[in-house]
Amino acid sequence: MSKNSFSIFLVLLIFPFLLFSQNKNCEEIIKTKIKLKSLEYKSEDNFRKAQYFYSTKNWDSTLVYSMKQLSSSKKTALTDYCHLLRGLSFRQLKLFKEAEKEFLLISKKFVFYNYIDNYLACNYIDLKEFKKAILHFQKVLEPSTDNNDCNINSVYGNLGICYLHLSQFDKAEFYLLKNSEMLQSSNDTLPLINSYFNIASLYYEQYKDAQAIPYFKDAYLLSKKVKDLDTKRVAAKNMAVVEENRGNFKEALSYRKESEQWKDSLNNQNKVWAVADFEKKFAVAQKQKEIKVLQVENKLKNTQRNGFFFAAIGLLLLLTGGVYLYAQKVKNSKIILLQKNKLDELNATKDQLFSIVSHDLRSSVNALKTSNAKLSSTLETKNYEELNQLIVQNSGIANSAYSLLDNLLHWAMLQTKQLYFHKESVHLYSIVQQIEYNYKPLLLDKEITFENLVSKNIFIFVDLDSLKIVLRNLLDNAIKFSNENGKISFYTENNDSDSCQLIIQDNGIGMKKETIEALLSDSELLTKKDNSEIIGTGLGLQLCKQMIRKNDGKLAIESDLNKGTKMILTFPKTVNNG
Repeated sequence: MSKNSFSIFLVLLIFPFLLFSQNKNCEEIIKTKIKLKSLEYKSEDNFRKAQYFYSTKNWDSTLVYSMKQLSSSKKTALTDYCHLLRGLSFRQLKLFKEAEKEFLLISKKFVFYNYIDNYLACNYIDLKEFKKAILHFQKVLEPSTDNNDCNINSVYGNLGICYLHLSQFDKAEFYLLKNSEMLQSSNDTLPLINSYFNIASLYYEQYKDAQAIPYFKDAYLLSKKVKDLDTKRVAAKNMAVVEENRGNFKEALSYRKESEQWKDSLNNQNKVWAVADFEKKFAVAQKQKEIKVLQVENKLKNTQRNGFFFAAIGLLLLLTGGVYLYAQKVKNSKIILLQKNKLDELNATKDQLFSIVSHDLRSSVNALKTSNAKLSSTLETKNYEELNQLIVQNSGIANSAYSLLDNLLHWAMLQTKQLYFHKESVHLYSIVQQIEYNYKPLLLDKEITFENLVSKNIFIFVDLDSLKIVLRNLLDNAIKFSNENGKISFYTENNDSDSCQLIIQDNGIGMKKETIEALLSDSELLTKKDNSEIIGTGLGLQLCKQMIRKNDGKLAIESDLNKGTKMILTFPKTVNNG
């Protein structure tokens, strides 16, 4: 990677933080005062609804009701408030040109006009019109301007970034160093790390390695004091690129490995708790199994004592003893037969497990082996772009293999009746929110839009842990079979008094009718996927089907090739649903 491309990478990386920090205080004050204004104008329903939707971050509804207010009212004060709400909502929706138009419509007499330059400057940065952004940031810094509620040090930082984009390095250096000094005095570590990134980028852009590298190192050392994993990842990656440009490839590889470790930690931190919970349940199941074994042993010992007792009195009660011994023989034969049937069932389960392990894990390990061979040859050719792609590919293979093993463990426990089910009333909307949070990194990686449209007043009567396993597997499949920039939705419909339908819909590659029939069939454990690039054999869906049945639920599938798939789950409602 060249120095110039590296500097651009840093600048683009730091922008989101600076813009967020400078607007946070302003927006909190504005949000409070707009709420007070809505209480003052109680009769203006459209404005009151626009304020409510803005406070709940429903930007589309904010735009709708603020426009209705502008169309129905001539009140100057509310007009300026509506333009402000619309401008802020357009910014959240990344419609920066529309946001600019709304901000420019606000009159200079507006009570919050002293903040408008700040918002316009941020908007021009997003539009990459840096000269206009500088003009408005300079107005924010004018002594006559009342901006006590805004974070001035971030204004300095943003000015430095603008001048850096315009290659006016002297001015960029002045403002970036000013921003750094103010952050050092405030002891705010995370913004200070980002400030060091900006200054290092400034010097690196000018090929002033001696001045840039200390800031990269300071940022890297400070990153060890924060808990933000993404900042740690970026700091290590920056050091890797610096060392690569200096020719220190051994150190660069070490930093790059550290960066990848932080990236893996981001993906895996939510799985740690799931593994710990599984280990706890497994330990409890093992203890229960030991107790049952002891009970059986005690029972056998009691039987043996009874046998000795009847043998002792056999001479006196020969006929009675003979009948008793015959009955015991029949009883033992039944026990042996039951044990044989149970053993046959366990052997069948074992054979299925071995079949799954030999097929899936061999595919995963073989893919990892092939990728590692490519990785080794890529290291020799020093093709770092391809190296990064191979590392990302290895991470994906490892994650898929982990999901497979997790499903195998749950399936084995379900088959051997070691999985504990406890049905209770569950708030469906909250569970979907938790699942979305767990899979946020994967959704962001493929830039997939996620919608949680589940009704907030639905409670279903199911086992919580098994419901999470089902939803995680179905969301994981939806992500795998969705294209980049796709969309996945969770919503409920056709609810009656006794049950509700939860629908998981994606617009991915879809399935054939034959594939759907095979997936829903009870006669097949595994089904072959048409997309050979995706690791898996259908065990996850088999696990989902069994757990849905355990919860008195139903599963249906609707799909069209290249149009998407609907997974329709039906569960019993809790009696007290609103």
